[in-house]
Amino acid sequence: MSAQVSTIIIGGGQAGLATSYWLTQHGHEHIILEQAAQAANAWRNDRWDSFTLVTPNWATRMPGVESPGAESPGSDPNGFMPRDELVAYFEQYIERFQLPVRYNTRVTSVEQDGAGYVVRTDDGTFTARNVVMATGLFQRPRIPAFNTQIGAGITQLHSGAYRNPRSIPPGAVLVVGSAQSGCQIAEELYQNGRRVYLCTGSAPRAPRRYRGRDIVEWVHLTGFLDRTPDMLPSPRARFAGNPQFSGKDGGHTLNLHQFARDGVTLLGRITNAAEHTITLAPDLKENLAKSDGGEANFCKMADGYVAQKGLDAPREELPQLRDGYNAPEILELDLRAAGITTIIWAMGYSFDFSLVRLPTFDADGFPIQQRGVTNYAGLYFVGMPWLPRQRTGLLLGVGEAAEHIAAQIAARKL
Repeated sequence: MSAQVSTIIIGGGQAGLATSYWLTQHGHEHIILEQAAQAANAWRNDRWDSFTLVTPNWATRMPGVESPGAESPGSDPNGFMPRDELVAYFEQYIERFQLPVRYNTRVTSVEQDGAGYVVRTDDGTFTARNVVMATGLFQRPRIPAFNTQIGAGITQLHSGAYRNPRSIPPGAVLVVGSAQSGCQIAEELYQNGRRVYLCTGSAPRAPRRYRGRDIVEWVHLTGFLDRTPDMLPSPRARFAGNPQFSGKDGGHTLNLHQFARDGVTLLGRITNAAEHTITLAPDLKENLAKSDGGEANFCKMADGYVAQKGLDAPREELPQLRDGYNAPEILELDLRAAGITTIIWAMGYSFDFSLVRLPTFDADGFPIQQRGVTNYAGLYFVGMPWLPRQRTGLLLGVGEAAEHIAAQIAARKL
């Protein structure tokens, strides 16, 4: 089968849907190709049962329903949508605006062909004048290669495959990764009676609330989410782990020191594995310091904004826990002796745009573009952070990024 369409959007997540909304407003012919069988696949199938958004409902601003307080999703603008409610939100969004999503269509390659592009899929070939890559930054679960050296008696899964404490074998659990997902999963496990070991990394902690406002409101007000890549210490900083905080049970702070107080065994970064033994870096204290430093920096930023704007926001002293620093530095751990039966790799995802057969990526594999517009006429990227601001990868900012790309496409008709 071969078909011709003016614009193809690859990916039916929030970025693809937002772009489709704006193209529809322009009256521009297009189609969304989505490899999954249903809408909101990542939210539906790559999140655990108790998952909630970590951003408040008011920060979910899909175009067409983005009026804060008027049409904010969820019953409480300051609440946090659970997984199933979020899935339903996107299903209703597609139906409301009659967006042209074609499911069960996996794209295998995008190649330039004259003034347009050839898009090959497992269900035929398409030609298009424009192609919008809306597949996001999370294509491949990140698991170290040495995981194959771990004994067969240990269950291993990525955080995207974790569902709940009952879905994994009885016994202690090793969670590898201390950014948002790792910390949330570790907390759920130990609160359900599991013995938990947590390999930490460099992700910072952020207070859920500070001086009367949610942390997301602070980073929005201060312009923190408007940062561009040139403001970062290095290009690699674009891919740093998300701060530690949760939206569960109305939202709360995640604190590694509290984890230690509650009985979690904190470990440094995992470096290798052989049969039933893992090797760890001696960096636990360093990782804890980075977590603590992140909270201090967030508070300093908010304090500066309060002073600058003269806001009525009473000063607040956050709890200063130190329990983690008292933990022994473990450099080698026998999984069997610890009773560990499951390892959950919560190390995030890596991106993979190899289906685009054009040299439009930097040394890290990130698209070379300006506000999502590449040097190849008609090829665009949307739905990732740093296009050009950090918030373009969030539900808070994806709509405006998509509006810009749709305007660029509509202008090409002239």
